[in-house]
Amino acid sequence: MKLRTRVALAGAAVVAAALLVASLVLYPSVAAGLSGQHDGELVLAAGQAPRLLKTFKVTEEPLPVRPVSVGNTLLQFFPPPVEPGATGGFVPLTITDAEVAVGRSTPYFQDVTYDGARYRVYTAPLNEVDQALVRTAFPLDRDDETLGRLKLLLAALTSGGALIAGVGARLLAGRVLRPIGRLTEVVEHVTATRTLTAGGLDASGRDEVARLARSFTTMTGALNESLLAQRRLVADASHELRTPLTSLITNLELLGEGRGTADPQAPALVHEARAQAGELRVLVNDLVELARYGDTQIHIEDVRLDLVAERVLARARARAPHVRLRAELAECLVCADPDAVERAVANLVDNAIKWSPPGGEVLVRVDPTGTLSVADRGPGIAPKDLPFVFDRFYRAEAARALPGSGLGLAIVRQIAEAHEGTVRAEPLPQGVRLALSLPLAT
Repeated sequence: MKLRTRVALAGAAVVAAALLVASLVLYPSVAAGLSGQHDGELVLAAGQAPRLLKTFKVTEEPLPVRPVSVGNTLLQFFPPPVEPGATGGFVPLTITDAEVAVGRSTPYFQDVTYDGARYRVYTAPLNEVDQALVRTAFPLDRDDETLGRLKLLLAALTSGGALIAGVGARLLAGRVLRPIGRLTEVVEHVTATRTLTAGGLDASGRDEVARLARSFTTMTGALNESLLAQRRLVADASHELRTPLTSLITNLELLGEGRGTADPQAPALVHEARAQAGELRVLVNDLVELARYGDTQIHIEDVRLDLVAERVLARARARAPHVRLRAELAECLVCADPDAVERAVANLVDNAIKWSPPGGEVLVRVDPTGTLSVADRGPGIAPKDLPFVFDRFYRAEAARALPGSGLGLAIVRQIAEAHEGTVRAEPLPQGVRLALSLPLAT
């Protein structure tokens, strides 16, 4: 069943239910209103009974016991004394009737059947005639006819209203659900073509359908960017892996030819092969780290950023004695993954060491605001390269002859984004400053 059909049926059901509830309230109200109106008429007729008797000119003669028709009302008089068990009326007289006649009981209503018809009967004492009784009655069959017509009218209104509501909802659903139909077509197109585009969707408006269209467009755009980034990563990784892998295979083939390890060039070939294998290991490790810190499910805790920087500097001094490492570390507590932060700081320091000349100085500073900066006095970064220093596999022309995978700073940015932090590069008169900002612990 189509959605617009279900909407039409739902609309018809709601309208039918509303009309049915209204009918169930209206019908008893009308019936109660008619009943109250007739009761009032019967009381009024009983109060006018003495005047009617004068009209009949029988006030001095025995009262007529047979019911007398006055318009829609029947009147019956019982002369004194009113004795229980007497017949001739709608129903035999009872002790209650006798007590009403003498004033010991209050007037009352009852429903009786007389000559095959139902009547509403009011029994009261007859004023101006001591200990006499009067009964006024109204045929209820006339109300049944009125209420029957009301039932048919309410049933017709309920059925007709539901039908009109269903047809109207069906027509309006086609217009209202048209954007959903377009969204369905786009989803089917994406499924069939594997193309993450959502062109043609109407995302204007503030209703839920427009919000859904905007969310879907944003989602497909993000997925498309992710897919393109994945393809670029695979292509760049393949390119970066191909060069050391080709050199490694060539050196191994040369070792396998001729005299093998007895060849005078064998040590040089082995050295080259080991260097190329090391490059492959670094590249593979960087790729693993890049994928790891791309996961948002990282372990978060309070971390002393200054202590992390101090540990990184201690290791860097041992392996890079040709560079002077200076630290200005203020106490700073951030909310982050300690392992990820340490890797990011190590990458920033290693990058500064790589670009520093012998005897150059690298300044590592930690501010209480949650920012760690690393400044070197190397050749700096060209303005055209500055926007791309944190991109994956991006290497400036001056860096292509140096060892490295081009992923170190990309890992830093990945870690910063995973922590909702930032990373930036600032050119200096001599060298460059790279800064990592992380959220402070609360």
